[in-house]
Amino acid sequence: MSATAPVPTPPSAARRPHPMTLHGETRQDDWFWLREREDPEVVAYLEAENAFTEALTAAWGPLRETLYGEMLGRIQQTDLSVPYRRGRFLHYARTEEGRQYPIHCRREGSMDAPEQVLLDVNALAEGHAYMAIGAFEVSPDGTRLAYTMDSTGYRQYVLQVKDLASGATLADRAERVTSVAWNAASDALWYTQEDAVSKRSYRLHHHALGSDAHTLAHEEPDERFDVSVCLTRSGEWLVHSVSSHTTSEARVLGADRGADGAWTLVTPRVQDREYWLDHRGGEFWIRTNDRGRNFRVVTAPVATPGPEHWTEVLPHRDGVMVEGLDCFRGHVLLFTREDALPQLDVLDPATHAVRRVAFAEVAYTVSPGANEEYDAATYRYVYQSFVTPPSVFDLDLATLESRLLKRTPVLGGWDASRYVIERVSAPAADGVRVPVTILRHADTPRDGSAPCLLYAYGSYGICSHVAFNSNRFSLVDRGVVYALAHIRGGGDCGKPWHDAARMGSKPTTFTDFVACAEALVAQGWTTPARLVAQGGSAGGLLMGAVTNLRPDLFAGVLSQVPFVDVLTTMLDETLPLTVGEFEEWGNPKLPEQYAWMRAYSPYDNLKRGEYPAMMVKTSLNDSQVGYWEPAKYVARLRTLKTDARPLLFRCNMGAGHGGASGRYDALREIAFDYAWILATVGADRVTPKG
Repeated sequence: MSATAPVPTPPSAARRPHPMTLHGETRQDDWFWLREREDPEVVAYLEAENAFTEALTAAWGPLRETLYGEMLGRIQQTDLSVPYRRGRFLHYARTEEGRQYPIHCRREGSMDAPEQVLLDVNALAEGHAYMAIGAFEVSPDGTRLAYTMDSTGYRQYVLQVKDLASGATLADRAERVTSVAWNAASDALWYTQEDAVSKRSYRLHHHALGSDAHTLAHEEPDERFDVSVCLTRSGEWLVHSVSSHTTSEARVLGADRGADGAWTLVTPRVQDREYWLDHRGGEFWIRTNDRGRNFRVVTAPVATPGPEHWTEVLPHRDGVMVEGLDCFRGHVLLFTREDALPQLDVLDPATHAVRRVAFAEVAYTVSPGANEEYDAATYRYVYQSFVTPPSVFDLDLATLESRLLKRTPVLGGWDASRYVIERVSAPAADGVRVPVTILRHADTPRDGSAPCLLYAYGSYGICSHVAFNSNRFSLVDRGVVYALAHIRGGGDCGKPWHDAARMGSKPTTFTDFVACAEALVAQGWTTPARLVAQGGSAGGLLMGAVTNLRPDLFAGVLSQVPFVDVLTTMLDETLPLTVGEFEEWGNPKLPEQYAWMRAYSPYDNLKRGEYPAMMVKTSLNDSQVGYWEPAKYVARLRTLKTDARPLLFRCNMGAGHGGASGRYDALREIAFDYAWILATVGADRVTPKG
């Protein structure tokens, strides 16, 4: 905005007292009414906030366009994924310049054969502001495609079946589907379904194609647990998993069995014990934490899979987390995590010898690629880091040699040699060293003068991956240091890293983040006047908590779809996901656990004083964090902040938890965020480095 332009007045949401009494305390929530999305005053308030934000950021319109152009200029808009084999077909996805969504295709025999389009997501998206594909399962005989789609952003998916010979969408359909598996004969589906209100996946159904019957095979009564179903890579077994955040069990059924088949329970659930399985030959391969939090690997005969028949293959190790396993006829692949780095191990099923694939960078991410063939002699994986674009490799399972198939092109003259990736650590309050991965331009000095964006998540045991993002260089080229904090509450150092910051220990997540910010300042990476914090969802809770703890430590806070109204949400079991979350945050109906959350809930702990510049973002159709949480948070904070730094709120009126679904729309949202970050740290007029 120009120096002479009048400053708009921030919106003010009306106060409507709403007292809530529990455990001897009465909390007054004057903005509880903002959850009534059908109330015209609610919509009017959201639109007023959007207009206010647009007015205050309008001057950065040219910068947003510049950033959008830079980011788009690095992307090869018309592109093709690496084909993978499934039966006699080669499958791939391609994108076309100007189109928002991918097109899923296959060719028979070789890539020289005619193309068959399996699913054009652009066509599905016509007439919709949002479109996302969930399940995507081709039948074992290759004749049909079962897929699920969401056209609102609420993450409730509709199951459809397409005949791949005629291209016709069949009459077979189901609502609120969360996972899908074909039977061996390709004439029936198993699928799981979520509750319409709670969004808990709780029912397993069988459906024979062409029939009207959707037979209920299992309904899970415990509201902490979700259900799923999958077909093993061998094609021989269906696995029906039932899991909470801490506990799981599994049932198995031969893939040639129908709705009347009897599922075999591998072993009943035991609180705080998890196990997950795959199949090869006459055995199930199981990873379980029954003897240690970081999991061990065992096998069990398919005829008698209970624990009394388990044979240990790989013992539990305190410093090594077994995150997953993939079974093939001749090999087993293990994804492990050690010293906050992911590892790929190849295990010989006969000798149990383990060989590790070596990676050279100081920090990186490795993940499974498309591996559909049970008899494969190679394993496809994807490797990337902050400076290495996503790279698809085939690993020779005999020699352990990796062959690069494709590295995602980065256009616009981008050169990896201009950038530096480093791993440092921060001393937490209890002395634990918290890893921080840093990306900077080679010319950016470490003298405290650089602006810095510090990002973290830190919940549910989810790892913060050192993944490539070409958009990020629009910040880094302007001298911004990008820092990823691997704080506790996440799974970066195994299951104990998660255990150390959940339930009553949740504040450790927040103090770890503060420690990382302080370390970046102490080590000369930045100063508080040039430091912006970013987090979303549970990471948005983190943003709210650290803003309350140390508002002086940050110049700005970017809080995306933030879970900030912890107490009120966790007391409302009619909301999606609440009961299942008791094992992450606690149950506030219990006095002790209420006290845990009361001490850090960002909304409940706002107080009068100065705050950093803030950008709070949400979406109207968010099913995971209701839009009203950040709306209430902003409304209350407007009555308490005493500084002149801007508090901005933006609500996407046509999307859900992940924001815009189209790739160009999503890029414009990122350009908006980046313009705000650069302006907040005074780098909005900096010329990008070559």
